[in-house]
Amino acid sequence: MRTALITGISGQDGAYLSRMLLEKGYEVVGLLDPSRSSSLWKLDYLGVRDRIRFERCDLKSLDEVHTFLKKNDPDEIYNFAAQSSVGASFQQPSDTINFNVLSVLNILEALRRSGSGARFYQSSSSEMFGKVDRLPVREDTPMHPLSPYAVSKAAAHWMTINYRESFGLFACCGVCFNHESYLRDERFFVKKVITEALRIKAGEQKVLKVGNLDVNRDFGYSPKYVEAMWMMLQKEHPSDYLICSGRSISLRRIVEHVFDRLKIDMSKVWTDPSLTRPNEMIDIFGDNSKAKRELGWNYDIDFFDVLDRLLEEEVGVQNGRWP
Repeated sequence: MRTALITGISGQDGAYLSRMLLEKGYEVVGLLDPSRSSSLWKLDYLGVRDRIRFERCDLKSLDEVHTFLKKNDPDEIYNFAAQSSVGASFQQPSDTINFNVLSVLNILEALRRSGSGARFYQSSSSEMFGKVDRLPVREDTPMHPLSPYAVSKAAAHWMTINYRESFGLFACCGVCFNHESYLRDERFFVKKVITEALRIKAGEQKVLKVGNLDVNRDFGYSPKYVEAMWMMLQKEHPSDYLICSGRSISLRRIVEHVFDRLKIDMSKVWTDPSLTRPNEMIDIFGDNSKAKRELGWNYDIDFFDVLDRLLEEEVGVQNGRWP
């Protein structure tokens, strides 16, 4: 039986990946950081919490990480642990960069020191590319990060590549564009739109407050994206891949779609300047052809179909009909 270690297991990707790996016969070890709070409701929702072995380890301590890896000797490591809010990174730049960079460096260095043959997956972000001159984004597109979060993810991304090239580690970066599910936290845009629209529909809230809706993003579906992450670590040789839908849609169209489905007038949408980022990219989408070609990953889902599913699931949960 292969053992997979998942950091950030309490997030949407950690939860969906856990379910998939358990179905494949893995032992799954979930790493919990003792200095950070972790709600495990997403694992409960998917019915997998009781099948996971949980351990605690401070990712900011190289000694703890090294001891932990030697004790558990995983075959695969999937790193999702991060301060992942772009907006919060402007308010907490030091904490964001310190954790997002140091945690990855410590895992890589512990792998190097221990001589472990574990394969490592680093969850990178499309935010790293930021201000791009040409679309679609590809694996070799130059990076121009526009937030402290993006800077931190770019540093961790290049650190992973450096350890692969310098020390021969089997280390891959999956550059994830926006991907959603019912398990997404409400501080993220799509989840916020759906949950607050339902409150407006129920008369519990008057308006939806948003920032700039005239930006475009590449959106996908988390349960399909974790398939590509696993596929990367099954290849003979490590490489980096974009995990994306290959197209972008505007935030405005997302709001319009949800409001149309719920028969809510768009006059209920108010612009709040405080929700606008200091530095914003207007449009970004990726080219997923390398992942499709080399991994055999199949992704061809219309995001409006994803929105319909998420809306249905949200309503179902509220009415006790899901999962």
